[in-house]
Amino acid sequence: MAWKNPDNEEIKRILKETKTIAVVGLSNNPERTSYQIAKAMQDAGYKIIPVNPMIDEVLGEKAYSSLTDIEEGIDLINVFRRSEFLPEIAKEAAQTKCNVFWAQQGVINEDAYHYLKEKGFKVIMDMCIKVAHSVLVK
Repeated sequence: MAWKNPDNEEIKRILKETKTIAVVGLSNNPERTSYQIAKAMQDAGYKIIPVNPMIDEVLGEKAYSSLTDIEEGIDLINVFRRSEFLPEIAKEAAQTKCNVFWAQQGVINEDAYHYLKEKGFKVIMDMCIKVAHSVLVK
């Protein structure tokens, strides 16, 4: 079976219930899309946890090398990495207590999707979280 995103009502509910977003691949370069979108979500009231082994902090938040290094609770994992990295990130995500995995626009991997669904995750792929938030959460 092919991957399928939840319907808009479910995505809206996820965004309303989410407080903390771990952003995998968040850049500390303000010109990068990951930075701009994470900043917009931070400005919208979400706590952002950067996950990038190449940086120490971004957007005033300590960066972590991996999802499994984060000690506080995560409500949503938002991924800004290329599609071929999703299976590896999915395996790491499954080791956390989080159960929502969101891959940004243009990022899709069916193997990662099926793996995460088997682990009980809600999976959203090929969708910009900032756009979904601006359209669905008023």
